[in-house]
Parts: sequence; structure tokens; C-alpha cells
Amino acid sequence: METIVENYRNLPGQHCGSTAMRNLLYHYCNLELNEEVTFGLGSGVESMFIKNDKFDPAVSIFGRSITMEVDAAQSLGIDYREQPEMDNHKAWMDVQNEVRNGFPTMLTGDIFYLDYRDYKVRFPAHRFVLLGFDDQNESAFIADRVDPEPQRCSYKALAKSRNPDTGITTFNLWGKFFDTKVRNSMEEAAIQALKRNVDRMIGKDTSQMELLGATIDENTVVATGIDGLKAFTDDLPDWHEREDAGKLAVYNAQCIEKFGTGGGNFRKMYATFLGWAHHLVPDMVSKDVISLAEKSAESWTMLSDLLLTASKEPKSKDVWKHAAKKMAEITDFETELFEKLSLKTG
Repeated sequence: METIVENYRNLPGQHCGSTAMRNLLYHYCNLELNEEVTFGLGSGVESMFIKNDKFDPAVSIFGRSITMEVDAAQSLGIDYREQPEMDNHKAWMDVQNEVRNGFPTMLTGDIFYLDYRDYKVRFPAHRFVLLGFDDQNESAFIADRVDPEPQRCSYKALAKSRNPDTGITTFNLWGKFFDTKVRNSMEEAAIQALKRNVDRMIGKDTSQMELLGATIDENTVVATGIDGLKAFTDDLPDWHEREDAGKLAVYNAQCIEKFGTGGGNFRKMYATFLGWAHHLVPDMVSKDVISLAEKSAESWTMLSDLLLTASKEPKSKDVWKHAAKKMAEITDFETELFEKLSLKTG
């Protein structure tokens, strides 16, 4: 049996999750939002520090939240939910049935295993949309951020991606629109999204750390929000002692700038969202706050360059200290940014 959703518009974008959610919101709700606004409405900025010597890589910093897609819908008052499924067979049957009924369906997985992407490193929680399937050739039709046309992915590769045996897994997580009505105004959505993002970054809302902790073992060091920035800053100076220092530097440099972040570890996208929000709720989002987000984005890009330099001199204490100094600068920018926003959001 072969089936595919024919009327799905897949606009390519800078980041997998905001691209997929933007396109799904257009398909289901007839909402024409740009990618940066979708990301911001999802309270997408985070700083997740993860350290476990059993992982590959052993240390990483990720710049977006786990629940951005659900949170974007919630800000808009749309009933969209995501659910994991521990049974791999049922997980495939569930999403097959959605597509068979004409519903494009959000999936998550480790991009490393997706055979149409040819990725060289592990990168969990990649977002993409299932548009169809071909049972005879055992391949799925996928809408991803890099190409407007559907891509074929083997059933085997897709299953491995959605719930890999090692590393971080999202346990076949998939999303469904239970209602497509938009109940909140854009002003209401912006206010809700800003408050949620502030609370997470300053530590009032610990939901992201709790969700991340549920996917990894108890020996993993995890920190989120401003605490995640501080943890990464504190960890960097000792990397010259690690045998995998060069590898860690390259991976994290790419996470910050190359792996679908829109540049500056998602901060460029967030700065654009803040500019949009400023016109809707100027009393909450000042031009000074937008400037801080832009400075942070620029500094993240510079940190990525420093890490690439450090990868060539992994035993040099000075190069890691220089990187840590830049990371401390980022921490200062973002602490000030979210503290100023918190004064307005309560």
C-alpha cells in the first residue's frame, strides 16, 4: 500500500522544529507565521548542558527547549499534543493511521540514522513530518527543513531514528492536532510565550530539566536556563585535560552555529521574535532587550569560532580559558536580558 498527503506545503527553513511547526500551523490552522515568530511563540530559547562520559559526545550545550512545538500551539490556544510510545510497532501503526487519514504528522528522532540526510554525528530530537509511506518498498515520505519536496526514508532507518538503542531517545514521540481553532490573539500569545521563556531561563520553571532527566540516566549531569550557561562556562577551562577535547570542541561549535539553529545558537531567531513582539507589546519588550539578544547571538557565533580554533590546539589551557571568557560574556548578556524581561512579565 502507498499513500501520501498531497496538499502539504513544505517551506524550507533554518531550524527543523520551527520549520515543521510553522508548516503544520499553516496546514491545519491556516496561520501564516514566519519561522522566527513560531520559534519565539514556543518559548524556544534554552541552554541545556548535558555531561556524561558514556555519551558520544560526552559534553554538549543545546540552545532550544524540548517542548517548543507544543508550547507554540499552547501560546496560540491550539489543542496540539505530543506523546511518546514505548512499543515500536504500535508507534509506527499510530502514525501510519494518521497519514492514512490525511493528517501530516510531526515526528522526532536522531538525525544520524535518517538515511536521506547522511549525518555524521548523533543529534537527537530532530523534527520532521511524516507525509506518507510505501509498504511495497518499505519507505516513508518525509518533509524535512532542507528541501520542499518529500524525501524517502527506509522503514528501518526511520524506526532506528525514532527510538535508538543507545544515547538520548525521544521514545517515538509524535504529535497530533486535536483541534485547529486559534483561541488566543497574537498579543496574548506573545505575552504567554515571553513569560514562559523567562520563567525557564531564570529557574522558576524547571520543566525542561525534568523532561530531559526522564530521557537519560541518573549519572548524567544536567543544567538548564542560566544555570546551564554557568555550568558550560565552568566546564570549558578543564577541557584541555580531556582526550576527546578536540572532538567536543568541533561538535559543540557545530551545535551552536551549523546544526540548524538559525545562527548564534537560536539567539538570532529569538532576537527577530523579540522585534516582532516589541510592536505588539512594547511595554514588555524594550529595544534594549532586543539589543541584548542580538549581542548574545553575536557572541555565540564568536564562541563557535573559538571552539573550532580550540579543536586544533586541544591541549592549550589558554585557548579554553579564552572560550570560557566568551561564554561568561554570553551568560552576562542573557542574565541581564531575562532579568529585564522578568520585571515586565511578573
